[in-house]
Amino acid sequence: QVTLVESGGGLVQAGGSLRLSCAASGRTFSSYAMGWLRQAPGKEREFVAAINWSGSSTYYADSVKGRFTISRDNAKNTVYLQMNSLKPEDTAVYYCATPESRLVRVQTYEYSYWGQGTQVTVSS
Repeated sequence: QVTLVESGGGLVQAGGSLRLSCAASGRTFSSYAMGWLRQAPGKEREFVAAINWSGSSTYYADSVKGRFTISRDNAKNTVYLQMNSLKPEDTAVYYCATPESRLVRVQTYEYSYWGQGTQVTVSS
């Protein structure tokens, strides 16, 4: 059984930074891509960032490009999302997820396993 546990969310002022972590277990972490997705109140869940199995390829939503960085440590079975220059519109529950693929995936339906989510709130 694949288990994903996010941590690192919280309340931050606009312009600030947070780093989210996601610890994975239940299958060979280094064989699969990972992603971060988010859901704001009253909105649909949306793609944020993804990284391939080795960490050599990443992809970002336009709304976070240049501000967020996804990375992974296969030795620690952990994926990270460094979020800088945060804006109030980044406020959402952030989910770690993984597809049944080594390659980057950008559609929410392509992700098979999800964490419970961590709240990020950016105040203006």
